[in-house]
Parts: sequence; C-alpha cells; structure tokens
Amino acid sequence: MNVHDILQNPDEHVRFAAYLDKLGHVADANEVDLVSRVLTDPDQTMAQSAVLRHLDRRAAGLYPAPAYEEWAQAMTQATVDDPFLAQRLREWSLFRAITLNLPWQPENLLASSKWLQLKGAAGTNSEAVEVLAEAGRTKRIRNAARTSLTHRSSS
Repeated sequence: MNVHDILQNPDEHVRFAAYLDKLGHVADANEVDLVSRVLTDPDQTMAQSAVLRHLDRRAAGLYPAPAYEEWAQAMTQATVDDPFLAQRLREWSLFRAITLNLPWQPENLLASSKWLQLKGAAGTNSEAVEVLAEAGRTKRIRNAARTSLTHRSSS
C-alpha cells in the first residue's frame, strides 16, 4: 500500500496505523519524502501524531551516534511547517547535548517543554538535574529532579 492509497481510507485510525507501519519500515533515503507526504494528510492532528511518534522512535535510537545530526537536519527540513514537530526536534538535539556532555545552555532547558524537562530530570547530567530541581517548569519536574539527586548522593 502506498501513501496515496492510505489517504483514500476515510478512517483516520486505519491511516494512522498504516502511516506508522510505513514510517517504521522506510529506507533512510526515502524518510524525508515519506514524512513530508504523511504531513499532507487532511487530518493534521493525526498526521502530526504519527510523525511525532516516528521522530521520537528514531531520535531515541540515533541521538548517541554521529548520524543523529544529519538525520535531525533532514527531519527539520521535512517538518519546517509544523512548529510543534520542529520544537520536538530542537528538544531532542538539546537532550542529546545534555546527555553527551556537549555544550548547552541552562536557559534553553528551562524554556523547554515538560516532556524534555522530565527526561532531563531523570537523566545522567548532574548540572541539568540540579537546574531542574531548582527551577523546573512544574512541581512534578522539580520533585523528579530532587529525587534523582537524592538517589545519586545515596549511591
């Protein structure tokens, strides 16, 4: 089934599952095109959700490797018209920098979404965890970071 055939199905749940399947098996060379085509679906919420799940899956596997940067640049171009997806990619890049001890700015972490702050609070970068324990976006994030710091000091 190609993307054109998927678009012909009126049930967004069926299209969502079909998009996830296609995205899960796409060759690297065709990934940008497929992501762009999925984002043309008339149900933008569903299309965004399918692409978000794909980006999270791919980024989680790629972020530790040098290949991440080229992939992230390509995906940024594919999602340039979707502010939420573009933001998620920026946050994956920040997560990568924090996790791999690359240069990053605390103010960028504090301006990030709850999603990234929770990941950071549970992460291994002591500076990031301390920043979030002190000034995380929500009480839940601050508590998660403090718990993480407590576990580190007692280990």
